[in-house]
Amino acid sequence: MTHPSPHPNSPSEERRTVVVVGAGPAGLTVGNILRAADVDCVVLETESRHFIETRPRAGVIEEWAVRGLEQRGLAGSLMARAQVHSECEFRFAGDRFRFDYGELTDHHHYVYPQPLLVTDLVREYADVRGGDIRFGVRDVTLHGLETDRPIVSYLDPATGERHLLHCEFVAGCDGARGVTRDAIPDGRVRIARQDYGIAWLALLAEAPPSSDCVLFGVHPNGFAGHMARSPEVTRYYLQCPPGDDPENWSHDRIWDELRERLGAAGAPPLTEGRLIEKRVLDMHDYVVEPLVYGRLFLAGDAGHLTAPIAAKGMNLALHDAFLLGDALAAHATKGDDTGLEGYSHACLRRVWDYQEFSQFLSGIYHGTSSGDPFLAGTSLARLRRLFTSHAAATAFAEQYLGAATAY
Repeated sequence: MTHPSPHPNSPSEERRTVVVVGAGPAGLTVGNILRAADVDCVVLETESRHFIETRPRAGVIEEWAVRGLEQRGLAGSLMARAQVHSECEFRFAGDRFRFDYGELTDHHHYVYPQPLLVTDLVREYADVRGGDIRFGVRDVTLHGLETDRPIVSYLDPATGERHLLHCEFVAGCDGARGVTRDAIPDGRVRIARQDYGIAWLALLAEAPPSSDCVLFGVHPNGFAGHMARSPEVTRYYLQCPPGDDPENWSHDRIWDELRERLGAAGAPPLTEGRLIEKRVLDMHDYVVEPLVYGRLFLAGDAGHLTAPIAAKGMNLALHDAFLLGDALAAHATKGDDTGLEGYSHACLRRVWDYQEFSQFLSGIYHGTSSGDPFLAGTSLARLRRLFTSHAAATAFAEQYLGAATAY
């Protein structure tokens, strides 16, 4: 929660234009935009640099997001190393259905694991542009957000000293479990929530991809997904009950279910490998409206969470960061507040569009395993329409790529 201003005689006080809380894709992108504009800022992160550069996360980046990174000088390694995907494959009713969204839209996806992007962004911000980033901070607290001089305080665990950062703006980029959203008093924003009532077992396998594209298995046993992460590592998903224990899933049980749910006539066998990650993700969403409280601006998962059903989370975080970084830079360098005033509205337009698509896609993925014959029938009807109607296929492809929402 927001606390009153700390004692003015604190031993360590500094002034910054912007304090960015959180060093994920959103926070680091905002930081890089501000550094490029010579705006004084600091990024605070509770974890270590090694941790944020290695934790497994999303890997699909939409073309418009890559263009945005490229325009800001942040996509050099990505363009050299990322895989380009323009097709995916649905497997249902024992058959394989290739979906060429690249041909339908002339756009594509990039596959570039989030840890690699974070590594690139940290290097650019801290090592190349000389940005101030402080890892391993503790007890981050926000003060005076409704004033024109908020303060962010934190504890340095190495010295036990509390630091005060006086600033003009706070960028809350610290994710779903961070402190910035909780600093907003009750009743000052609306939080809309949805629980899908299902979960996915998220897996990383030390095994090369078994297909040259993303696979979606729609099966009565539940959804299954296959996504390449690198030539040596593959991400898999298996639908499971909410709150399930990953230890309920042995190596053999996992691979048996993957083969069953992703099986189809003429499909090559899956390449099995050691499982290096196994965790259960309960599928739920939330959206904070507005994304602004006083001088606090929320970005990424701090302001909205989209279940990984449609692989939109990292893309939304980048969209927010582009808008927020540019708006803060315009305020600091030109005195132009247009971007800050329109920030929440501009972000939420894409957020709600992606939430709607995620909900629609969930009906396709999970309907056949719902136990409801009506839902099963309608989900299969939606799938068949993608391969019989050019108009339906094009509309789906635009949403899948994020090309249907103007940026």
